[in-house]
Amino acid sequence: MLVLGIESSCDETAASIVKDGREIISNIVYSQAEEHGLYGGVVPEIASRRHIDAVSEVVQKCFDEANCTVNDIDAIACTFAPGLIGALLVGVNFAKGLSFASGKPIVPTHHIRGHIAALYLTHKDLKPPFICLVASGGHSHIVAVEDYTKFRIIGRTIDDAAGEAFDKVSRTLGLGYPGGPAVSKAALSGDKTKYKLPTPHTENKYDVSFSGLKTAVINIFNINNMKGEETDINSLAASFEEKISQILSDNLVNAAEEFGFDTLAIAGGVAANRRLRQLIEEKAKGKRFVCPDISLCGDNGAMIAAQGYYEYLDGNIGDVNLNGMANLNIDYR
Repeated sequence: MLVLGIESSCDETAASIVKDGREIISNIVYSQAEEHGLYGGVVPEIASRRHIDAVSEVVQKCFDEANCTVNDIDAIACTFAPGLIGALLVGVNFAKGLSFASGKPIVPTHHIRGHIAALYLTHKDLKPPFICLVASGGHSHIVAVEDYTKFRIIGRTIDDAAGEAFDKVSRTLGLGYPGGPAVSKAALSGDKTKYKLPTPHTENKYDVSFSGLKTAVINIFNINNMKGEETDINSLAASFEEKISQILSDNLVNAAEEFGFDTLAIAGGVAANRRLRQLIEEKAKGKRFVCPDISLCGDNGAMIAAQGYYEYLDGNIGDVNLNGMANLNIDYR
């Protein structure tokens, strides 16, 4: 079964064709990161306009790379939630138009579920149940993946997500956008023990809070500036990356132990972080640890097509009334 996946929830316009939820036939991603980097972060109105400019060409390139047409696919999956509402609507409406014109069913697909499905494209033998940390610009969830379309939230961010915190710290330190790769690059030549940063605490031990941690980093930088003292940017970046990585890895490994999961996974943009992967691998001894290929950690159409395949099998079919939703929990039914 061939599924076309369309992703437009933030600042990547992406399309992919995936076979049986496991094999990528074609995968095209158009990133707006360079333009948004001028502003230090994503500008929603600009993102929406660029999706409008790019979506038709991206989908056509996807078909060309797969050497097929819309007549050859079996379903059209699109990200409908969560995300920037204007950006989501571009992809949703394009998918609805293509569905109406071609007669192919449309499959509404949840963005975070898609990130988890990226694991199936890298690890062909992976099957639920397993526990997954989904960390990205807007999300920091620990999710029990009980089946392909059945999820249970164990923990989540109560304020800033990990990726959002990386972006804000990177902007303050003058490292650029997107923040995750920029902070990690600086951290390579820094001393992760130089700056002592707080460990935030939450009522639910598996929830995370990064707002105070982010503020602590910004305060160190600003106070040093006011005093005329130089900040060791690379070491501050390393200290910040280490603290976030320790928190996320501890939560995932501890939750896996408490809830009896033998397989641990990470997904989402922050899953590309070298230090986070290293720490989980060190702490998860005796358990299987899986993560997506680096190319599938960021937003892409392949993850949407992969999850769309399982949503289709579960009977999750949309119609012309499908709408975008800025917020929707992963465990919706």
